[in-house]
Amino acid sequence: MRSQRRRMTMAKRKLNGVLLLDKPFGMSSTSALNKCRWLFQAEKGGHTGVLDPYATGLLPLCFGEATKFAQRMLDADKAYRAYVRFGETSTTLDAEGEITVTGDAPESIDAVRAAIAQFVGPILQTPPMYSALKVAGKPMYEYAREGVELERKARPITIYDITLISYQAPDLIIDVRCSKGTYIRVLAQDLGLALGCGAYLTGLRRTETGGFRLEDAIGLDEFIAMELDQRDQLLLPEESLLSNLPELHLNAAQVALICNGVPVRDMKSAPLGEVKLYAVPENQDNPRFIGLGEVGADGVLRSKRLLSTG
Repeated sequence: MRSQRRRMTMAKRKLNGVLLLDKPFGMSSTSALNKCRWLFQAEKGGHTGVLDPYATGLLPLCFGEATKFAQRMLDADKAYRAYVRFGETSTTLDAEGEITVTGDAPESIDAVRAAIAQFVGPILQTPPMYSALKVAGKPMYEYAREGVELERKARPITIYDITLISYQAPDLIIDVRCSKGTYIRVLAQDLGLALGCGAYLTGLRRTETGGFRLEDAIGLDEFIAMELDQRDQLLLPEESLLSNLPELHLNAAQVALICNGVPVRDMKSAPLGEVKLYAVPENQDNPRFIGLGEVGADGVLRSKRLLSTG
């Protein structure tokens, strides 16, 4: 009887949806996911891209069927509030590293504004050694910890906007909107180089990703204090990960085709490219999300990722 109760307690739920978590300082993205998955008693979960342990803020977590669309968050534009200190550098480019005094922070806010302006737009950025990028199957931060410096190629990124929030030498606070693959630690370092005094990132908070906003997220402590049914109410539907895509409504015959892997022809009036697919009942009420499709220039709809029907 005791072992039966244990099995019942450990049973996992087929839970589907997206949780917007405000990740706390010092916790890895994987640890945050595992904690929330355990609290949800969820069978399957995944995060939408790593947020470093020293960083805080918005971390969308996917459960069940929502994990099928998590990859899109990796490619999404993001926004951060960044805290930068001039006149010092760090071996890891952030507050986790060994700090060295390297110069005098600029007194003029105009000089800081001029330096910031150099990094807005399409630029090349070299990934830091302390990053999760893999070389020969091994994360670069492991090489860095061994004292090995690898050659890295600069990569194109786009910084859409940098807003100066405050500057009281030596500390700068900025809001950054950027493309995927942008390292804010490297931006801090490059600002210090541009000003000739050195700089490193003292804090980082992600405020937006893929259309989600930090103000809609819940803190981990508050989430822990909730009952299970309250936690369930926080879940957003799977299609919230595809909010930037147009909808395409399908009738029963079209749904039958697409769910059996058969392309749907004569869709020339549908929007081209990726679309959210909905099954629409005869009474037109409550369309049901069924997955992601793509309409080609030939007017043919093909499935990309569909929800399980079982």
